[in-house]
Amino acid sequence: MSSKPHAIDRRRFLQGTGIALALPRLESFASDSATPSENPRRFVSVYHPDGVGLPLKNDPAWTDWSWFPRPGEGERDFQLTKVLDVLEPLRNDITIYSGLSHPAVRQVHGHSNADQYLTGAATGGHGAYKNSISLDQVYAAHIGDFTRHASIVMSTNGGVGGPRGAQTQSFNREGRPIPAMNRPKQIFDMLFVTSGKDAAARLARSKSSLDVLISQSRSLGRKLSARDKQTLQQYLDAVRDTEIKLAKAQKWIDTPVPTVDTSNLKLDADPKEARMYFQTMYELIYLAFLSDSTRVATFQLGRENGEGPHDLLSKAVGLGGAHGLTHSVKKPNGWQNLGTYNRYQAMEFGKFIQRLKDTPEPNGSGNMLDNTFAMHGSASSSFHLSRNYPIISAGGKNLGFDNGRYLKFGSGNEDNQAGAGIVTDAGWRGKIEAEELPLAKLFVTVLQRLGVETDRFAGYTGGLDRV
Repeated sequence: MSSKPHAIDRRRFLQGTGIALALPRLESFASDSATPSENPRRFVSVYHPDGVGLPLKNDPAWTDWSWFPRPGEGERDFQLTKVLDVLEPLRNDITIYSGLSHPAVRQVHGHSNADQYLTGAATGGHGAYKNSISLDQVYAAHIGDFTRHASIVMSTNGGVGGPRGAQTQSFNREGRPIPAMNRPKQIFDMLFVTSGKDAAARLARSKSSLDVLISQSRSLGRKLSARDKQTLQQYLDAVRDTEIKLAKAQKWIDTPVPTVDTSNLKLDADPKEARMYFQTMYELIYLAFLSDSTRVATFQLGRENGEGPHDLLSKAVGLGGAHGLTHSVKKPNGWQNLGTYNRYQAMEFGKFIQRLKDTPEPNGSGNMLDNTFAMHGSASSSFHLSRNYPIISAGGKNLGFDNGRYLKFGSGNEDNQAGAGIVTDAGWRGKIEAEELPLAKLFVTVLQRLGVETDRFAGYTGGLDRV
C-alpha cells in the first residue's frame, strides 16, 4: 500500500469550504512531481509619526523613559528601558539601531519628513516637491509576480495625504504616493473575497474603459502646452500602473482566493477602538503573509503634524491625542506619558512578531518570522528632529540577519543625547556634531538579502557592515 497521501484538488477543496482556516502548503494537495520551493522572503515596514522620547541624561525620566537602550560592553549586552521592555521576551529576535538617518532631510522639520522614510529622497521642507521609489516597492517589483498582490499598503488615515504630509509609506517608481487602505473590511475583501464571474465581468469593463481613456489622452496630447503635456504624462503613468494591475488581476482571476480564519478579526474596527483596530490590522498582514497573498506590506500609524484617526490611538493607554504627547514632555509625567505610548506601539508590534514566530513556515523551513524582515520605526527622534531614527527590526534569520543586538552607527552620540531634551520647534534647527550613516545603506543590505541584485539605493552605494 502506498504511503503517499492521496492527491486532492486544491481548487475544489477551497470552493467548498467557505470561511475556514487559513491553509498552509499541505502535502495532500501536491502532485507526485511537486518539489519544495525556496523559502518565501517577506518584508513589512511599520511607521509611527512624531518620534520618541529622549530626555536629557540629567533628567530623572532618563533611566526609565528614554527610548534607546542602555548600551553595555558589546552589541548583545544592552538593557531595555521601560519603553521597550515589552520586547524582552523577543530579545533574541530583534535588532535595535541608532545613528541612522537620511542625509537629504536632516535639516527638515519632523512634521514634514515621513514621506521619505522608505525612499531617502530629498523631499525638502518647502517649495518644489519630488519623491522617489520606496524600499517596499523596489522589492514588490522584484517578487510581486509570485503572489496575487504585489504589496498591501495600509495606514490609519488612508489615502495619500499631501506632499510632506503623507498618509502612506509607499511610493511607485515615479515617486507618486500609492493610496493606503485604512478600513479592515476593505483590506479583507481585497485579499480574501472574490465573486467569480462578476469579478471577470468587472475586469473586462475596466479594461474596456481604460482603452478608451488611453485613446482619448493620446489624441488630446497633440493639442496641449508643454506644461500640460507634462501633467498628462503623469496621468498616463498612472494609467500604465492601472494596466499592470489589470493584467495581473487577469492572471489570477481563475485562481481561488485563500480561505482564512476570521476569529481574530473585527472588520468594523476603527481607531476609536484602538486596541482592536491595531490587532485587526496586524492580523490582516499576518493572514496575507500566511496565505502567500503578498510578501510585501507597509503600515503607517498616522501622518506627521496633524489631527486625524491616528491621534486616537494613544487613548488605548488612557492618554490624550498622540501628537500632543510630544509637545507636553515638560509637563508633569510628560516623558512617562510619551514613553507609555511608545511602549504600547512596541507591544503591538511585538505581538505581531510573536505571531509570526509561533507559526511554522507553510511554504518552507523554520517559522514565518525566520523568513520575514519586519521593521518598526520613525523618521524623527526627539521632538521632530530628523536625525537618529529610532528603528527596530525583527526576524529574517533565514535571510541572514543576526538578531539580539543593539547596533550603534556613526560617532559622537554614544549616549543618544544628541538632540535630547528638545522641547520646542526651534531645536530642530540647531547644529548637531554627531555623525550618522545613511539609512539607505541598511536598505541596500535588506534588498540584497531579500534577493534583489543591487548595490545602490537613494543614491548611496554599499550596505551596512555588522548587520
